[in-house]
Amino acid sequence: MQYPLLLLLLVTIILWLPPTSSLDATNSTTKKRREVISGRHAAVATDDGRCSRIGMHVLREGGHAVDASVAAALCLGVVSPASSGIGGGAFMLIRLASGEAQAFDMRETAPLLASENMYSSNTTLKGKGALSIAIPGELAGLHKAWKQYGRLPWKRLVSPAERLARLGFKISPYLNMQMRRTESGILADEGLRHVFTSNGSLLKTGETSRNWKLAQTLRDISNFGPRAFYNGSIGSKLVRDIHKVGGILTMKDLQNYRVKLSKPISYDTLGFKILAMPPPSGGPPMILMLNILSQYGNVSGVSDPLWVHREIESLKHVFAVRMNLGDPEFVNVTNVLADMLSPKFAEELKKTIYDNRTFDPSHYGGRWNQIHDHGTSHLSIIDNKQNAVSMTTTVNGYFGAQILSSSTGIILNNEMDDFSIPGNDSTVPPPAPPNFIRPGKRPLSSMTPTIVLKDEQLKAVVGASGGGMIIAATAQVLLNHFARGLDPLSSVMAPRVYHQLLPNVVQYENWTTVTGDHFEVPAQIRKALHKKGHVLDPLSGGSICQFIVQQIEALKNNGGTREIVAVSDPRKGGFSSGFCNWGVGLGTTELKLVIAFVPMLVFFPLVHS
Repeated sequence: MQYPLLLLLLVTIILWLPPTSSLDATNSTTKKRREVISGRHAAVATDDGRCSRIGMHVLREGGHAVDASVAAALCLGVVSPASSGIGGGAFMLIRLASGEAQAFDMRETAPLLASENMYSSNTTLKGKGALSIAIPGELAGLHKAWKQYGRLPWKRLVSPAERLARLGFKISPYLNMQMRRTESGILADEGLRHVFTSNGSLLKTGETSRNWKLAQTLRDISNFGPRAFYNGSIGSKLVRDIHKVGGILTMKDLQNYRVKLSKPISYDTLGFKILAMPPPSGGPPMILMLNILSQYGNVSGVSDPLWVHREIESLKHVFAVRMNLGDPEFVNVTNVLADMLSPKFAEELKKTIYDNRTFDPSHYGGRWNQIHDHGTSHLSIIDNKQNAVSMTTTVNGYFGAQILSSSTGIILNNEMDDFSIPGNDSTVPPPAPPNFIRPGKRPLSSMTPTIVLKDEQLKAVVGASGGGMIIAATAQVLLNHFARGLDPLSSVMAPRVYHQLLPNVVQYENWTTVTGDHFEVPAQIRKALHKKGHVLDPLSGGSICQFIVQQIEALKNNGGTREIVAVSDPRKGGFSSGFCNWGVGLGTTELKLVIAFVPMLVFFPLVHS
């Protein structure tokens, strides 16, 4: 009798252990940080460790990478609501083990009643409030991807987020920072006040927030799918709440929303194949930056200050060209896209970069003023079949429009702020007509989910959050690892620089994160940049990257055994999750328990026989 009980005890302990956040570490650096894991079969990297674990549980149950992305994205919408949620939109890039790849554009779109001059009397309405709300697309896109590739039941994937919203979740240090920066907006909105305050004050780090209305919304979505949102009771309540505060979103807008499917942009550079989202994403600009810097050839021997200077100069060119892009359904982007993917074009731009100086914005040929998008979350996933997902999701600014629908619990985006609008200021370059508002149009975006291949084998999954900083951050992480040879963690941890051409200022990281890490571009680099004419501005913040690398060499040399390293950027306090795929998936801790219990399982029946 004791033997079955002992076996049951072992299985129970293993199944109840959380997914490991440090697996079979390959070096001392990996062992020191919970943000990086090393495993052999699967990994999930998100902005929040709770969502990484939820995604990993899905993979343990035999779920596809897309299943894990659905569960993790919905989780992020609950525990990281200032950055993402079903009231916003996303880009998802999928690459299957078979080699098939697909891009899901679930970006928000302008309502049917939107117009180019709708903010002419008050431009502040574009960035905050009911008129800044675009048609949400995330839920439609997640469901469409799941219908095509998912293995587990839809209800199973929605239930973890519903449970978090209903039972409550602890406010993370990063979310608390976002709440403090948006305090006036939270206090001014009844829905946000109800969820994020207590007795008139903001909830503190570690305190529990509950969103019962969102829990009910998610329960309805788990039972009835997205039709409840786009053509049912949830949508009706959402539209009613938006109209109460002066918005223009209608049920027809929701009913007409469509996810756009396309082939990813594919481009060979630096000895790798880069898969990226088509316009209006930040994929083409990111590829252009890589392409310009690849013209320099071998970077060994290039000093850090010179390398950073070249990165900045390439960024200035990238942002000059970028504003010629727009939604391909409304703007002909064929020529500008061809230029961004052209080695010859990159070579011509490289010729205008001087190693000893920088220039005014006019040198880079920018015709249009920039937009400055915000926010976002990113997740990177590789499952045990080598299917991969890179997904960036957003409500744009912190807490989007700073409106929470009281009857649904959904935080609404302020994505209309990512459009350009006509202006009368002759002292700056004019706004970009390719990005002007049209009903049904998708605004320009910096979101840059990316997948990297080597010899047609999956090599890496990467992406970032952080609005206009995403393009620079994603490119710098890739360059750090694939061009400069840094390990995955160091590639993410390296301090970053940002430039968007206008204003003509280099923003450099100089801040201590909510978890105590300090990021600062070294003084000798700053001094060298200053000598070249750069204007420097310290930045208390930065983009957040999720980076997973698969060691193809290990796959070839170890009889088919894979090595995967996943890094969640410490800047936001998240951590990755992975498993070793033994049985239901055992990590280091579980394996030690098995080793300890197996002799007992053998010895116990012998003693009692």
